[in-house]
Amino acid sequence: MKRTPVDLLSLSGHKLHAPKGVGVLFVRKDTSIHPLLTGGHQERGLRAGTENVPYIVGFGMACELAMKEMDKRSEKVRKMRDRLETELLKRCTDAKVNGAGQERLYNTTNISFHFIEGESILLLMDERGICASSGSACSSGSLEPSHVLRAMGIPFTGIHGSIRFSLSHYNTDQDIDAILQYLPPITLRLREISPFGK
Repeated sequence: MKRTPVDLLSLSGHKLHAPKGVGVLFVRKDTSIHPLLTGGHQERGLRAGTENVPYIVGFGMACELAMKEMDKRSEKVRKMRDRLETELLKRCTDAKVNGAGQERLYNTTNISFHFIEGESILLLMDERGICASSGSACSSGSLEPSHVLRAMGIPFTGIHGSIRFSLSHYNTDQDIDAILQYLPPITLRLREISPFGK
């Protein structure tokens, strides 16, 4: 962190397969912040409540495990993501990878399926046991279009049809095969009933 020019950095444990709900907040020395919850002296008065020690230990172990095989794991996941993107663009009409060609996370892809609703895609994929999300995790359940995709210049017809896949080293080629088997027919079916007339 001495070489990283940030004053505040937050980390979510579940992104590293640590228990859900544990995180880290790095605060650079002499950075002024105020607690959201008061009532205790934990963490030098910055938070109230008792720390969840088992989850914290779990996060630490998840970090250790991630560091051991980071290069190997990232290469495997990147190949799966690239294959998923390439094949979906071939098989689905009016699909576009958001942020393609830009520096981005190796394990995540956000694809717009224009002229159809992302929530409908998710419901039909869920019936096939495929988990994904629309928009960003922090805005799940919101009908507001993603401010990130809007800032990227994605048209309205693509924002509401955007699906985010987050892959892990626990995913397999068979998982990618399942998406490639079921998602193209789903998009075709939804496009046939789309009010946009595509």
